[in-house]
Amino acid sequence: MINHSSMKKHTKQRARAGSNSECTTLRLEVRNALGILTGKWKLEILWLLNERLHRFGELRRAIPGITQHMLTAKLRELETDGLVRRTVYPEVPPRVEYEMTSKARRLNPVFHAILTWAGKASDPRRSQTSDGAFRSLS
Repeated sequence: MINHSSMKKHTKQRARAGSNSECTTLRLEVRNALGILTGKWKLEILWLLNERLHRFGELRRAIPGITQHMLTAKLRELETDGLVRRTVYPEVPPRVEYEMTSKARRLNPVFHAILTWAGKASDPRRSQTSDGAFRSLS
């Protein structure tokens, strides 16, 4: 028969050793970060904007399956979160360009880690630029 009392004591000691408020704060920070980045389209939009600035129509054509409504909604969310900058030029027809902010550029190590994890970082068709971004050579 297994004595579970020693396990309970060990668990209680560990719980007391680490600050519960620190753990809760960290958990909330992770949740907030994941909330900003998760979803079907956001990382793909950021990936494209990491390469260069894009106009709305270019993004729409570059992301197969996304609707105009969904692209607009996700770009607005990314803009609200400070990851995308939207520039409207007073022309006819209006020209709107989207680019990554410096806050979003800090995600480059995350993109690199994802590529490494996926085994694509060593792909000879991709190169890393001096600013740390990855560009497609094909």
